[in-house]
Amino acid sequence: MNETMVCVVGNVATRPVYRETVSGPSARFRIAVTARYWDREKNSWADGHTNFFTVWANRQLATNAAASLSVGEPVIVQGRLKVRTEAREGQPDWMSADIDAVSVGHDLGRGTTAFRRTPRPEAHPAPDRPEPTWETDPAPSPPSDGTTQGATGAGNGDAAQLRPEAAMLT
Repeated sequence: MNETMVCVVGNVATRPVYRETVSGPSARFRIAVTARYWDREKNSWADGHTNFFTVWANRQLATNAAASLSVGEPVIVQGRLKVRTEAREGQPDWMSADIDAVSVGHDLGRGTTAFRRTPRPEAHPAPDRPEPTWETDPAPSPPSDGTTQGATGAGNGDAAQLRPEAAMLT
């Protein structure tokens, strides 16, 4: 599929809003991404234009983002860029740049964080089934008197099963 995948580095601009929907958990927050450049006249770094994106997270990512992110924290977001346009009566067209997040995390280049794995929900355990018995009843050993049994074995109608004897190497 031809989708525009982006990776943006910025700061959380709004508190994550978490919702439980019919299709599962969903969360959204805004991220501010400011370009920085070297100003030769001032001989220092300067801030450029700031872009704001609405980040949408779903399922477990939504739950974890809502529990982990706060306003002002540096984050990295990777996802699909969606530019939406909406016409409104009597107003100029409204445009929004959204990111459907695939991954969200703190920017460790600007601070530290402590990772905690979320426990997986308990699935209903499958009912206990007895372990199958793969072993078969031991076959009778061939007679030691040198005679052979017929194809019907000991007369019970089953084919005779003979164990191969270990080869003797001298």
